[in-house]
Amino acid sequence: MNATIPAANDDLVLALPKGRILNEALPLIRAAGIEPEPDFSDPASRRLQFATNHPNISIIRVRSFDVATFVAFGAAQLGVAGNDVLMEFDYPEIYAPLDLGIGHCRLSVAEPAEMVKTDDPARWSHVRVATKYPNITQRHFAARGVQAECIKLNGAMELAPGLGLCRRIVDLVSSGQTLKANGLVEVELIAKITSRLVVNRAALKTRPTEIGGWIDRFRDVLDAA
Repeated sequence: MNATIPAANDDLVLALPKGRILNEALPLIRAAGIEPEPDFSDPASRRLQFATNHPNISIIRVRSFDVATFVAFGAAQLGVAGNDVLMEFDYPEIYAPLDLGIGHCRLSVAEPAEMVKTDDPARWSHVRVATKYPNITQRHFAARGVQAECIKLNGAMELAPGLGLCRRIVDLVSSGQTLKANGLVEVELIAKITSRLVVNRAALKTRPTEIGGWIDRFRDVLDAA
């Protein structure tokens, strides 16, 4: 395996998110024929860019929100991103041709359990919400005629109601155990979330055979599943 990162202008860069989605995405990446170098699986490695079994393909490992930015601005030509990220940033430069069927969760509104018996979401006219998705949140509530005041947090949303920062949060929910442990319950679903293969539109136009070929490979992997 070639462990040398190619020159950026010759490289096809695949951006992958750190964490749980990475573990779910790797079997698909490998089934499509891309094998990262051994250091990629080393939890102690501090590197962020890795060679693969293809001399002209490297993988970068970044935060989930940053995958969309790297792809939108052409620093990566391909990536894996949740549609929560795509909805939040709404980059026109990103094309998302395939739902990979991984990273299943939901984006929901939650509030303290003691509020639920007396609270009616249909009667909300103004809400203050802690979230790392202010754009999605404001669009969602605006469509219902509700004014949303968003407090941007990048994590630990569940602390906000208990500490008096706000009464409600909008966050990703998987099992719901984190909400339950912090005395919160879901009261409204905003969107069901999965991860997508994302592509830089300009790169697809200038390198249609190469990048289109990789889209087809991933599509074949999904069809065979």
